[in-house]
Amino acid sequence: ELENQLTTKSKTLDELKQSLALDGSAEQTPEALSLRIAELCEMVDSIVSQVAQLKTSMQSILEQWRVYDEVYAEVSLMTTRYLYCIDQCKPSVVSLEALKNQVKTLQ
Repeated sequence: ELENQLTTKSKTLDELKQSLALDGSAEQTPEALSLRIAELCEMVDSIVSQVAQLKTSMQSILEQWRVYDEVYAEVSLMTTRYLYCIDQCKPSVVSLEALKNQVKTLQ
């Protein structure tokens, strides 16, 4: 979105340059306007550079989040498996009498 706005602003600056070349201005000298437009162009170039840096940083951050999501999903799955194993490995609460009967059956 920022890149689209910058493109629009650049086109507006180009139109200003063209109108300056054709019309001139009674309020300011063409040289002053030309300097101001040059400053604006430099600002736009600076902003374009900053947007490119921001885009690179955001891509890096998105990649880190993707890795985080993958690791989180893996840890979540492992935790679920662990809890299941713990639940399955719990000794059931059995009375002494039931254990004696089981021992007799096994013998």
